[in-house]
Amino acid sequence: MDQATRDAYEEKLRKARRRLKRHVRTAQSEGFMTGVAAMLRPGDVVIDCGANVGDVTEVLSATGATVHCFEPDPYAFSLLEDRFGDAANVHLHNQAAGVTAGSIGLMRAESFGEDPKKNTVMSTTLPGGRGISTETDNVIEVEMIDFPAFLSGLVAEHGDIAMLKMDIEGAELDILEAMEERDLFAPVRVTLVETHERKFPDLRPRFRALKERIGEKYATSKVNLDWI
Repeated sequence: MDQATRDAYEEKLRKARRRLKRHVRTAQSEGFMTGVAAMLRPGDVVIDCGANVGDVTEVLSATGATVHCFEPDPYAFSLLEDRFGDAANVHLHNQAAGVTAGSIGLMRAESFGEDPKKNTVMSTTLPGGRGISTETDNVIEVEMIDFPAFLSGLVAEHGDIAMLKMDIEGAELDILEAMEERDLFAPVRVTLVETHERKFPDLRPRFRALKERIGEKYATSKVNLDWI
């Protein structure tokens, strides 16, 4: 086997290993979500932060729990409304989650127009991500909620929150740090987060430090910052 053939073979092997790793992580995350959902009951309050088109919301709402869904992208939100607009236990919020209230620019993927339903999952309020367009035509002004304040209000009203799922394309870091500072992980039974440090290299030290601090304080069965 010559060197070129060997290199090509090794590259294929590396790609196959990466695919397998992704499949394993996806299976683990889906299993974790299924396990959490099995413990939810009517009267529980859960939050789907970064609901996109509602695949996780569907699992959560089927339990009878009250679901608060946050999705800032108007395209994805229209699909959420079509899917859950008549569901009495689902509350839809067409807002971005942040640490202050106001408005913010939502940036879409450069490839958004090729397949909006698929690519809306990449929409983000955090600049600097790979594959994200900052062209004026691809930036939408959206409403932003002070998410820690919203969460504090729900806790004050209900005593605790059964589950928080968060997948907001990098914007989670500020919120998670604010939740840590205000001790808002404690009243949430289970927190599941997909973090996005791979897309935002400059933020990796902050993500790493946050995960170390949270890992020292909480078991991953309560706060999982590597959900996917």
